[in-house]
Amino acid sequence: MSSPLILIVEDDANSRKLLRDVLGIVGYETIEADTAEDGIRLAMERLPALILMDIRLPGISGIEALRQLRDDALTRKIPVVAVTASVMQTQTTQALIAGFDALEPKPVRVDALLGTVRRLLERDRLSETT
Repeated sequence: MSSPLILIVEDDANSRKLLRDVLGIVGYETIEADTAEDGIRLAMERLPALILMDIRLPGISGIEALRQLRDDALTRKIPVVAVTASVMQTQTTQALIAGFDALEPKPVRVDALLGTVRRLLERDRLSETT
């Protein structure tokens, strides 16, 4: 069985590397984009099992990118996690209202991130079998 593909949409190279390394160590395959526009394109081309996306990106925001992903039948059901330094209560609420499946604050806590990834992938896998 192949490992799930996770799309990382993050404009900061160091943050992208950290996410890639953490996910790679536990066996996930990753692809990366540094803009929301490239992330949307990759999501439609590769149909990842999960997307980790920063909210503040150059060009369109992560929230707008999420809207576009949810509006497309191909990408609508892909779980999307907001990974962001914007963790004020109003921003957290705004991200969840926008439709993100979860929110992970920066700096990333590796155990919490991996727990969220596993939970969402398992939830998605279970919904496919029912």
